[in-house]
Amino acid sequence: MKYLKKQYRSKGEVRKDRSRRRAKQEAKSHAQGHHRQESASAKPKDENGHREHARFPATHAVEGTIRVSSKGVGYVEVEGMKEDIEIDPADLGTALDQDRVRIVLYGKQLGTRQRGEVTEILFRNKTKFVGVIEREGGSFFLAPDDFRMYRNILIPAQKLNGAEKGDKVFATMTAWTDAKKDPLGEVIRVLGKPDVHEVEMQAIVLERGFDTTFDPDVLLAAEEIPLVIPPEEIAKRRDFRDILTFTIDPHDAKDFDDALSWKKLQNGNIEVGVHIADVSHYVTPGTRIDKEALERGTSVYLVDRTIPMLPERLSNGICSLVEGEDRPTFSAVFTMNTRGSILNEWFGKTVIHSAKRFTYEEAQAVIDTGKGPHREALLSLNGIAKILRDERIKAGAIAFEGEEVKFELDQNGKPLRVYKKVFQDTNKLIEEFMLLANKRVAQEISLKDKRAESVFVYRVHDVPNEERMGDLRDFLRGIGYDLKLDKFGAVSSHNINRMLEDVRGRAEATMIQMATVRSMAKAVYATKNIGHFGLGFAYYTHFTSPIRRYPDLMVHRLLESYLSGRPVPKKKLEEQEHLARYCSQMEVAAAEAERASVKYKQCEYFAERIGYEFTGAISGVTEWGIYVEDPETKAEGMVHVRDIPNDFYFFEQKNYRIIGKQSGRTYRLGDKVRVKIATVDLKKKLIGMKLV
Repeated sequence: MKYLKKQYRSKGEVRKDRSRRRAKQEAKSHAQGHHRQESASAKPKDENGHREHARFPATHAVEGTIRVSSKGVGYVEVEGMKEDIEIDPADLGTALDQDRVRIVLYGKQLGTRQRGEVTEILFRNKTKFVGVIEREGGSFFLAPDDFRMYRNILIPAQKLNGAEKGDKVFATMTAWTDAKKDPLGEVIRVLGKPDVHEVEMQAIVLERGFDTTFDPDVLLAAEEIPLVIPPEEIAKRRDFRDILTFTIDPHDAKDFDDALSWKKLQNGNIEVGVHIADVSHYVTPGTRIDKEALERGTSVYLVDRTIPMLPERLSNGICSLVEGEDRPTFSAVFTMNTRGSILNEWFGKTVIHSAKRFTYEEAQAVIDTGKGPHREALLSLNGIAKILRDERIKAGAIAFEGEEVKFELDQNGKPLRVYKKVFQDTNKLIEEFMLLANKRVAQEISLKDKRAESVFVYRVHDVPNEERMGDLRDFLRGIGYDLKLDKFGAVSSHNINRMLEDVRGRAEATMIQMATVRSMAKAVYATKNIGHFGLGFAYYTHFTSPIRRYPDLMVHRLLESYLSGRPVPKKKLEEQEHLARYCSQMEVAAAEAERASVKYKQCEYFAERIGYEFTGAISGVTEWGIYVEDPETKAEGMVHVRDIPNDFYFFEQKNYRIIGKQSGRTYRLGDKVRVKIATVDLKKKLIGMKLV
């Protein structure tokens, strides 16, 4: 147990102060072009130029990807080693978060963590940063928004490109070879003043490696694609234009990846078609559009806009399955009985004509009332979707039910209202048929290609790590719940579902679900199939969203080869694996951007509601305070420990609570508390609260 300090400074504040002091000290050195002398307190180096550990000599070198905290401490994941290698800030060299590095390992004493030193940067993951231009004396520098970037970037006056002190800019790091000096950089784009809606939305996207615009040559290539499908192309495809087909999407959707067709057969069975935009027909490998789509990897969905993977002419136009237009599609067609059993299936290129563009709300109204357009089809599909969902959960699919928030914005992007997104039967209907198509496509490839390893891109989700599941069980026990083990001593998906069912509807349900998700492996793209634990599928891929996900486009191309009797050569496996890993990274970056935009708008919403009171649940407990979530907006704020009056509090990590030294008063994860909004820091996206 640790007694909490009444004075607390955030990691970001410490880093900024440290970097400003360093920038001030080193600016003259950079301007004069000479190196600062190594301080007397720095660790000595051996004959090979490696920094010597205080106690142990350097041993051998390994390679890995480094994660760097805002404190400047590195952790390198090395294949085959159980524990990450810790890198002291003085031993980082010039390594930044997610760089591929070579490190020298130090000797290790029993019971201590393995440490090392970065000796070479093999691959620089990120060189472009968003931040605010600041000035110390006659020198300018970029204070990065990314707290994992632990150094400021010095910007020579001639490289400001019109930026002034206080501007938020997008800049590139042009040189950094000396770890004792801050890197040099150049401003690429001036975004504007901080805390302006358009500036902040652009900053969120650019910071995570996505661009908000397309180069002119990409747009020109898109303009050259014809809008009409040639008759000879239609003749090659299975024609569904006379079969009832419709889309169901959010009311504000602009691109339509998928459509469903429905046909009642004479024997009482039905034919269901899952029709997906045939992006591969328009975007061929190696073209300028394809290279741009690959570089982006995915579309990005912010609170007020979509940053598309493909130019708008494709994403919202010729690839989108819009109402009343013929469109080329790649389809999975299932003959099913009324109990949802698949009697026959077919995969191939098709052409469709969407008869209706439903919003989720419109389709739900038809299902609820039994009245409206295409009622028979919607009721039939909804009935089958419920059966598919029940069977999937019984088979072990984990029933996570997350809550999302939406924003009503004015013309300037200012949030007027924050509300929870409603997840209805129509959402689940679409989800189940997309899951079905993804599963059966992956299974089709695995059965068609009899080789030990087919060249294909799967969506995989590994079984839970025992250590992480152990930590989760300890956490749950600390707040009064139990995650049971199966007869083999492992945590199964059925156990997880039972636990989630036990907590459903309780104040701590969201927090427990979040903790469970964080304790599990992340779903990724890979060429080696290990199944999907979370969904309970032995085979799974992403086939249904090629407008917004590059891996789906890869799957379409691979599937077409297999269906044409042309198995993909084994030599392509390494290339596909590389692309799969890259797309997994871009998916994470896009999710971070989406969360950042939501958090910024939540902060902006409450910035004009200082003093607002509500009863929320404690969603996090740390040594510096408690986090409380507003049940309506899902916004999370912190009550700092120094603002809890009349006592000193200490932190019990295992029990997820803080306890008053004198009073014995306890604040625990899941407890309901009455709080009010005290402060909002838009720059750091932090909401400060006080107990009422």
